[in-house]
Amino acid sequence: MSGPFSEGLAAHTLRYQCCESCGAWQPLQRHACRACGNTRLTWRDAAGMATVYAVTEVFRAPTEPFQALAPYTLVLATLDEGPRVMGHAEPGTVIGQRVRAGFFDVDGQTLLRFTRS
Repeated sequence: MSGPFSEGLAAHTLRYQCCESCGAWQPLQRHACRACGNTRLTWRDAAGMATVYAVTEVFRAPTEPFQALAPYTLVLATLDEGPRVMGHAEPGTVIGQRVRAGFFDVDGQTLLRFTRS
């Protein structure tokens, strides 16, 4: 992976894309704002606080490096700034819980991991 989001993870920073014109956050990296169509988009650092939107437990990991982690918890979490992101979480994390973003490395790649706040 490459790009501002992945580079942020490697630097232990959670980033999201935002429109400089209207301030709307973008759900994925885009070339133009989803709200106003402006092409002046910038990357911002998120504070890292979020609310859990959905939770799932993974028992059959897709690759060998992740098989060593199984079973593991994945969540969709809504950042306080608005965007929703997927990341790992502590076992027992539940919908509606407040969490804080953190980072960990698997197979040479930095990933997002939420802990209960």
